[in-house]
Amino acid sequence: MTSAARYPLLDTIDLPSDLRRLERRQLPQLARELREFLVESVSQTGGHFASNLGCIELTVALHYVFDTPHDRLVWDVGHQTYPHKILTGRRARMDTMRMKDGLAGFPKREESEYDTFGVGHSSTSIGAALGMAAAARTQGQARKVVAVIGDGAMTAGMAFEALNNAGAMDTDLLVILNDNDMSISPNVGALNHYLTKLMSGRFYAAVKEGSSKVLGMAPPVHALVKRAEEHVKGMITPGALFEEFGFNYLGPIDGHDLDTLVETLGNVRKLKGPQFLHVVTKKGQGYKLAEKDPIAYHGVSRFSPENGLAGGKGGGKPSYTQVFGDWLCDMAKQDRRLVGITPAMREGSGMVRFAGEYADRYFDVGIAEQHAVTFAAGLACEGIKPVVAIYSTFLQRAYDQLIHDVALQNLPVVFAIDRAGLVGADGPTHAGAFDLSFLRCIPNMVVMAPSDENECRQMLYTAFTLDAPTAVRYPRGTGPGAHIQSDMTALPVGQGHIRRQGDGGVAFLAFGSMLSPAMAAAEALNATVADMRFVKPLDEALVRQLAASHRLLVTVEENVIQGGAGSAVLEALAAAGLDTPCLQLGLPDSYVEHGDPALLLSECGLDAAGLEASVRARLADSEA
Repeated sequence: MTSAARYPLLDTIDLPSDLRRLERRQLPQLARELREFLVESVSQTGGHFASNLGCIELTVALHYVFDTPHDRLVWDVGHQTYPHKILTGRRARMDTMRMKDGLAGFPKREESEYDTFGVGHSSTSIGAALGMAAAARTQGQARKVVAVIGDGAMTAGMAFEALNNAGAMDTDLLVILNDNDMSISPNVGALNHYLTKLMSGRFYAAVKEGSSKVLGMAPPVHALVKRAEEHVKGMITPGALFEEFGFNYLGPIDGHDLDTLVETLGNVRKLKGPQFLHVVTKKGQGYKLAEKDPIAYHGVSRFSPENGLAGGKGGGKPSYTQVFGDWLCDMAKQDRRLVGITPAMREGSGMVRFAGEYADRYFDVGIAEQHAVTFAAGLACEGIKPVVAIYSTFLQRAYDQLIHDVALQNLPVVFAIDRAGLVGADGPTHAGAFDLSFLRCIPNMVVMAPSDENECRQMLYTAFTLDAPTAVRYPRGTGPGAHIQSDMTALPVGQGHIRRQGDGGVAFLAFGSMLSPAMAAAEALNATVADMRFVKPLDEALVRQLAASHRLLVTVEENVIQGGAGSAVLEALAAAGLDTPCLQLGLPDSYVEHGDPALLLSECGLDAAGLEASVRARLADSEA
């Protein structure tokens, strides 16, 4: 069957200007074709899925009503923007989604003029859209600005800071709350309960509708009834919260009813000042398997549209995330002081089992990384031993809390830092490229980087035994496949060890995931390899020993070179007055784009062949 036969209407849409030429009665057919195309394309490439299915009608309506790209459309996080990409000139490239040199998995300004703001982390849309609206007013531009934010992202403090600012500025801004009762993990917290109450608060909607009809028939009593409505509506609708921020609250409306969406957005577009539209959608809408299990279908690998996702992986090597999850449960069994904290990443951080077995010691604080860290600090003040499971890229959001609330007070909080280094398809917004640099400069911190699965388990145990803030950073996916010992033994703090003895020419000082390629490169170079283990405190005695017995030191890390582990080695050499040459290898001083992780590491020179080539080039230069 040809594409034209399968997608007769979608094939006529290259840009939103084409969409706006359609008649409204054609929009439901376009939405059906768009949903079918999305299922077909994502099943072939993998990517974010359930959230995109739930946002199709809203995306169609937004581009139909608003004059994009002149009007600005800002998406939060970006998990739901595949339909937006399809409708904005990128349909033919959807088969390259999240692949090297292909489409990014998130909105990206360099990719399209319709991507008005680059995203990837949550809760930035309202602030960015407010900035754009303020710029339009400053420049005298007649432009509408819309922020689309999910109910999960709405739980973050940044969103409320922006709401507070927007209401005070009285700027023309439309905030659309896409409420699907989901982030990645199920939503938690008071705001989620608040929105649930709002969904059940149909009484006020009926009252308001009835009042409008009455008011239209009886103008003389309009003012009196309006004042009475203002007094009582705070008691009969939770929507008053957003009105207290200075927004005109509208909704909730059905986010899959295109007629209602287009009519409502058309009316709201004419309004002045801050507007808040509550839209209710269903994650996975239109694909029954995703509707039934939106968590499993949040982010998918390739799958059969007819059969859905394959069953459990079974067998094979455990991922670092699984190693952490198993350790967390084992440690909790040994020590009742342990609690686990996640900022809305139960599944991604490997905490599903812990949440089930130790529900009273499991805390999902929502998408609130700053709060997660300060909450942990408060627990630690009272003798609890908190473990914060967090991605490297998201820990960046809580840097002040890490310094001020944990490290400054020298509190024993363990940071289990997942997705350290390159993460592949999610690209630079999710890469953990900077944590070694920003952690090792903080006083009181202990920073470890395991080279295999068993070392990860032992380091987590070591971190838990210390009476200090500690971090164990490990990469996404699996390691070299080391045997994992059930027993747990604390490692000597600040001590690395030699894994291979060479001929005295070259010594690799490998940190974490880079041990495996360093060992392979060392075979070709007959080099010494040290598994450094600790980035802070650094094993300075081992550094001095290797500097005294080798002609060239080579530091290798899956972190940016600036300020990273290699910089720590150079500082140690300088402090000891040693001038042994040192070659620093790591991630470049640039953002590494999305693609296959192995390919990206190779391009960065961080596979075995790349390490060997860099060392040989350096040796050749020194001999020239």
